[in-house]
Amino acid sequence: MDDPVQLPSAEPRPRRRDRHGRGMRGPVAPPQVPLSASRAEAFTDLVQDSVERLERRWPQLADIEFLVLEVPPLGGPGGPDGEWQDEAVPLGGSLSASEGRPARVVIYRRPVEIRTKGRDERAALVHEVVVEQVADLLGLSPDSVDPRYGDED
Repeated sequence: MDDPVQLPSAEPRPRRRDRHGRGMRGPVAPPQVPLSASRAEAFTDLVQDSVERLERRWPQLADIEFLVLEVPPLGGPGGPDGEWQDEAVPLGGSLSASEGRPARVVIYRRPVEIRTKGRDERAALVHEVVVEQVADLLGLSPDSVDPRYGDED
């Protein structure tokens, strides 16, 4: 019984699984797979797809800045006290260009997501909102911005 006791090394062994042999073995999906994209990133991709679709027909849209915000700011149509009254929560908005600032189209992610059930329905609503806001900014009707506006795909 003269065997010396082995002291544990200073470096802990990497534990890949719990002590019962179960647990996560690795990431569920690699980062380049859409499964690992957050809801906000997926929504931004829908807006970008819609903008690219419109830019083919309207090249001047390259000068417009498209933004995605979580929710509309308080104090909008509800008044300065920050409460929404009988107004519906907006899905988007547009701001004309002014003094060194480009024109902007804003899409509000949470109100759009709440009104849709699936990705296809969300993509259709995002495109409608983008078309409506671009039409408002350009002073045109939504049908002239996108002839397929309002069509059920």
